Amino acid sequence: MEVWNLFCCCCRHEEEPEKSPLISETLLYFDREMKRKRAEEANLWNEPHDPSHTERDDDRELYNLLHRRAKTRRGSEGYRRLSFDIGALRQVRKDMKDRWRIILDNLGFSNEADALLTVTSNTPYKSLKNPSEALRLLTALSHESRIFEQHTSPPERYIFVLDRLILLDVGEQFVSMAKQYYPLSSEEPNERELDTDLIAVLVSTGLEGTEPKETDEEEAQEMDEESFMVNLME
Repeated sequence: MEVWNLFCCCCRHEEEPEKSPLISETLLYFDREMKRKRAEEANLWNEPHDPSHTERDDDRELYNLLHRRAKTRRGSEGYRRLSFDIGALRQVRKDMKDRWRIILDNLGFSNEADALLTVTSNTPYKSLKNPSEALRLLTALSHESRIFEQHTSPPERYIFVLDRLILLDVGEQFVSMAKQYYPLSSEEPNERELDTDLIAVLVSTGLEGTEPKETDEEEAQEMDEESFMVNLME
C-alpha cells in the first residue's frame, strides 16, 4: 500500500506544473505591446493622438493602405503593389524627418536627434511646456520654409519636437536655419550652406529610398505593422 501511495504521489507531483499557458499568455501580451510600440515609433502617423488615424488626409491614406495590405495574401502581386505604395508614402515622411535631422546636426544635436524627433501616441499633451510658442514656430516653418511637404498642413507631431527645442533655447535658431536651408523660392535645399558630410548623407538616403527592397528587416517591420493593424481592426 505504501508503495502504491508513493507512486500516486509521484504521479500527482509530475502532473502539477500546468501553469505554463499563463506564462505564455503574458509573454504574448508583452510581445504584442512591443510590436505595437515599435510600429508607432516608426513614424506611421503624423497626428499621434488621433486613434482613428483618419483625421489627416495623408494619415487616412496610409491607414487604408496598411489596412488593405493586412487583409491581402503575403507575396501576392496585390501585396507587393500595396507595399510599394506604403513605402512611397513613408519615404515622404522619412525625407521630412531627414530635413529636421540635418538642421539638428548643424545645431550640434546629432547624438540627441533621435530622442528629439521621437513622438508616439504615449507622448501626452500635458508634457508640453510652451505649447503656444511651439505652435507659433510650427506655423512659421510651414509658411516661410519648405521643411514640410507643400499643400499640406504641418504634422502635429512636430509641435512636441519644437517644444523640446524651445526648452533647449534653440527654437528660433532652428526656424532661422530651416528658412536658410529650405527657402520657399528654391526647389532644392541650399546645399552650399550644408556640411559636405551632411550632403553625402542626404544623397545616400535618397538613393536608398528609390526602390523598396525586401530585406529581412523590412519583412519584420511589415509583420509588426500587420499585427498592429489587426489589433486595431479587432
